[in-house]
Amino acid sequence: MRATVGVMFFLAGLTFASWASRIAGIQQKLGLSDTQLGGILFTLPVGLMLSLPFSGWVITRIGSRKLLLGALPLYAAALAGLGFSQTTFQLVAVLFCFGFTSNAVNISVNTQAVATEKLYAKPIMASFHGLWSLAGFAGAAVGTLMIGQGIDPSIHFSLIFSVVLAGVFLGARYLQDDAGTVQSGPVFVMPDASLMKLGAVAFCSMICEGAMFDWSVVYFKKVIHAENAWMAAGYTAFMATMAGGRFVADWFAGRFGLKRTLQLSGTLTASGLMVAVLFPQLIPAICGFLLVGAGVSSVVPLVYSAAGKSSTMSPGVALAAVSTIGFVGFLVGPPMIGFIAGAFSLRASFTLIAAMGVCVVLVSSKAKL
Repeated sequence: MRATVGVMFFLAGLTFASWASRIAGIQQKLGLSDTQLGGILFTLPVGLMLSLPFSGWVITRIGSRKLLLGALPLYAAALAGLGFSQTTFQLVAVLFCFGFTSNAVNISVNTQAVATEKLYAKPIMASFHGLWSLAGFAGAAVGTLMIGQGIDPSIHFSLIFSVVLAGVFLGARYLQDDAGTVQSGPVFVMPDASLMKLGAVAFCSMICEGAMFDWSVVYFKKVIHAENAWMAAGYTAFMATMAGGRFVADWFAGRFGLKRTLQLSGTLTASGLMVAVLFPQLIPAICGFLLVGAGVSSVVPLVYSAAGKSSTMSPGVALAAVSTIGFVGFLVGPPMIGFIAGAFSLRASFTLIAAMGVCVVLVSSKAKL
């Protein structure tokens, strides 16, 4: 069961990363400005947020297994639809569906992970999220290859859709059927002061993370002026260190402490972004994005882990509160980049994102960890 849930995390990460790796090409194909792209990207979080009550309602009635088996293929189908979009209206409509199904996948696959973790005597949740990030690296690498070979996003995304269908078909029997056992809970509970600080750390870090997902390729195209074969190199570098960092985050925090780990994470994030801004050449920018990936990798898993140990709220309620605050940052980051880039420049918007890394250092230094 653990292997199957891991595969589902990998397929979900592969789907999202495939979209992120081709955003610049789709922007060029439809002739969108940075401001227009920023507005269109906001469609994804709108769909995702509207999916929250629906997904919660469905999962209490049919269970996470059935929801996952239905939502993951639809998520990949929406990805394919993004590749076939020929107009801005089509892109907006399909991106809304992409966001809507992504949240259904996220809720159901994490519910399966919680059930799986109960079968073990040690925490394994971070390893699942590590697989999601590893899939992001794989998706970025495939995207780089597809761009280098001049393969249209429609073909690229259709291949990913086929892989997801095969994975879901082969793994369906090994998922835990929890129909009738999943209990609904509050969508959001106001956290206390200590949890609010954890939420603020997650918020700032996930602004950086969301911006890197959606704008890395665009940055390499418009600021670095990378050749087609290298446009996704920054995103690949970011995902590589992000994936690797999540597999060692628990060990590092145990050795050096949570506070120092978060302070280092924020420092790496800010430093990496500033390297890419101040030295807009291929090699320095790749090195900068490597630092950013290492910086954001440990923040979310460690903050969520700390929230789950809250003494004032139950683990589930505390985690829901902190993750909700953090997720707002993930949603706000990409559109914000587009609006600032339209008003000033992409380099200016990435400078502001670097400030979020500094905020991670400042807030974690004041938090009681």
